Amino acid sequence: MVEIGGYPIIWHLMKIYAAAGFTEFVVALGYRQDLVKEYFRALYSASNDVTVNLATGTIDYRERNRLNWRVHLIDTGLSTMTGGRIKRLREVIGEEPFMCTYGDGLASIRVDQLLAFHREQGREATITAVRPPARFGVLEIDGDRVTRFAEKPQTSEGWINGGFFVFEPSIFNRISGDDSILEHEPLAGLARDRELSVFKHGGFWQPMDTLRDKRLLEELWMAGDAPWQVTGER
Repeated sequence: MVEIGGYPIIWHLMKIYAAAGFTEFVVALGYRQDLVKEYFRALYSASNDVTVNLATGTIDYRERNRLNWRVHLIDTGLSTMTGGRIKRLREVIGEEPFMCTYGDGLASIRVDQLLAFHREQGREATITAVRPPARFGVLEIDGDRVTRFAEKPQTSEGWINGGFFVFEPSIFNRISGDDSILEHEPLAGLARDRELSVFKHGGFWQPMDTLRDKRLLEELWMAGDAPWQVTGER
């Protein structure tokens, strides 16, 4: 629920999916789930003009920003691990493929292309690989002279888990219970069984792990240069 440009990061993530036409979401809740539920309960009225008749108590809305989203807010336990949270959503998701992401990283990813890639590969799961941003500026040096300076670019070597997944429903069978960590046996088992495809995203990706990360994302948004805005809408 940490805000970027006045909107919580979960809103930004949902906009990425909605831009590709995916508008039904299942949110695995735990700590301070009351805040998340209250945000979505109030989102419609906060996004539109409201007329309140104090004599009758009726409320009329003048729509100006309709979000055609359906959001399931599911309590998955306070201490449940990442894999266990996914398993607890099985009844809501059903027996069909689904996309999944964490709640703390933004990217200029086209999730429709990610899904198409997953279908082409025909494996049980697909993970998105990204280039992590460098912590410091990079210098290219020729002798005693700097020939190029790049302020905190994406690194040119190595790939890491970018947190955007596609899973077949069989993933539920790989998760033992609440104590299961997605990044341990479920993903490790998929890799071992050669059932884990990798979708390489070489564009923008930025986690929000620190205050510095938040400030960077905020600066990009306020400058009108937020690469994760796939549609250009706010």
